[in-house]
Amino acid sequence: MTKQIRQLDRVVIRFAGDSGDGMQLTGDRFTSETAQLGNDISTLPNFPAEIRAPAGTLPGVSSFQVHFADYDILTPGDAPNVLVAMNPAALKANLADLPRGADIIVNTDEFTKRNLAKVGYQASPLDDDSLAGYVVHPVALTSMTVGALAAYDVSKKDAERSKNMFALGLLSWMYSRPYESTLRFLERKFAARPELVAANVAAFKAGWNFGETTEDFAVRYEVKPAKMKPGTYRNITGNAALSLGLVAAGVRSGLPVFLGAYPITPASDILHELSKHKRFGVLTMQAEDEIAAVGAALGASYGGSLGVTTTSGPGVALKSETISLAVALELPLVIVDVQRAGPSTGMPTKTEQADLNMALYGRHGEAPVAVIAPRSPSDCFFAALEAARIALTYRTPVILLSDNYVANGSEPWLLPDVESLPDLRVEFATKPNGEDGTTFLPYLRDPETLARPWAIPGTAGLEHRIGGLEKADKTGDISYDPANHDFMVRTRAARIETIPVPDIEVEDPDGDARVLVLGWGSTYGPIGAACRQLRQRGLSIAQAHLRHLAPMPANLAEVLRSYDRVVIPEMNLGQLAHVIRARYLVDAISYNQVRGLPFTSTELETTLEEVLKNV
Repeated sequence: MTKQIRQLDRVVIRFAGDSGDGMQLTGDRFTSETAQLGNDISTLPNFPAEIRAPAGTLPGVSSFQVHFADYDILTPGDAPNVLVAMNPAALKANLADLPRGADIIVNTDEFTKRNLAKVGYQASPLDDDSLAGYVVHPVALTSMTVGALAAYDVSKKDAERSKNMFALGLLSWMYSRPYESTLRFLERKFAARPELVAANVAAFKAGWNFGETTEDFAVRYEVKPAKMKPGTYRNITGNAALSLGLVAAGVRSGLPVFLGAYPITPASDILHELSKHKRFGVLTMQAEDEIAAVGAALGASYGGSLGVTTTSGPGVALKSETISLAVALELPLVIVDVQRAGPSTGMPTKTEQADLNMALYGRHGEAPVAVIAPRSPSDCFFAALEAARIALTYRTPVILLSDNYVANGSEPWLLPDVESLPDLRVEFATKPNGEDGTTFLPYLRDPETLARPWAIPGTAGLEHRIGGLEKADKTGDISYDPANHDFMVRTRAARIETIPVPDIEVEDPDGDARVLVLGWGSTYGPIGAACRQLRQRGLSIAQAHLRHLAPMPANLAEVLRSYDRVVIPEMNLGQLAHVIRARYLVDAISYNQVRGLPFTSTELETTLEEVLKNV
């Protein structure tokens, strides 16, 4: 049968099913296939917090969305063009996100009376007119997979579990994806059980052949490669990129990297990734709790390593006292906060930007630290390097604010030239620095950076007092002198405020925009996509994005004064907006949502258009 081939410029696909249906694996493999073709990609995994919610229920639905195109894209897409629904719960949980005319591929085997009742369907939506506005493709995924594997030496349960590979094969055929890497992946994943390798490969090929032969799919689609800067690319998640950034920081500084971490969603993957890189001088310790993790990291910094601790919001709260100790000791420490929806346990697998206030102010006393935030998965690599640079150069804790959206999302990453990465080498104190040539003054500061000397314990002649009690300027002796305390507090604040950071860049193509959209962190993609859509409609709007949140860029005040209106979209209730209003006296317009999901470009486009109308 000859199938029509249709060219598309972009597609958004969402795989959805039970948390045990392998949707994350399916989406990840489709993404890897797509990356090999050279499309630009952006992904959005979305999964329940429960390890295994009751099968077939709405709380147990897990999904993976992938957006791929033949041009530069900024988000995982607002609405799927294709939904693969493995059961009624997956259909019901995702139907509201679909535009009319979208394709829905449903696993009809799971639409039993019992499964329909679990999610409140009185009758099957496949049998009434409720899906009339969509293009529905009923496919008996489970039974067809079991039938395709009848001759293989696998149990019925294992055969049924291979249905995600049937779905992957079908979608790979539909969108002309290469599949050789997936077959190699299956060989590696199930290397200890050859029968499962054969079964999953057979299921994949059965799905591919089904698409090739069935009349229900009369059209096959192609998306040409995107025009991208020449070089070597790999698909990478934010957590993986951040991990490699820390490895690179160790290599470029010549220091061992020590990670003290307690497992917590969504930061645990950084611990997993860094544990693979011992050959680069990375040492990881899974501590018994959050406080022990940061204490060990700070101890490692005291001993001459680059100390790092990773966590999410609840862990930062527990670590705050030790972070304050690092401020007092004036030692380098990188604290990675992969933000999630709170407060308390909140929604551990959902995204939010609500830890900014805690990062800026969440310690007792005057305890300023540097704060930076990556804007995309690949940017996590460079943000980690920058965090390490500031920590090592200025002897200060640095909080790196990632979030669940950036951490688990993925995109193509152009591998950098290692020699182009910043030189992070440090000079340890090796001899007394007092005027008499025999005294070591641990708080005699570098006049340019205000950083104190970093003396490795055990260095002869450099013995000095440590601890959280206030220190006297220069000598480091314990001091309760009011004037000294005032001086030390102001000096620690000045050390952060005077860190030179790059000026904020403004994207204002026409140069005549009257409205500026200011963002930080993971809102970069949705804001950029919304501004792009407005400009394509002839509307003028400017965009600027903050990476450095403490200290802020020196030119930010001038940039803010250059526009009649400043709009700040955030996945919180306006934390950056409050800072901007207080510090720069700008009446910023705050646009907020805290749904545990990233902004869509469409909602931002609508909001920004209203602002433009009223300027």
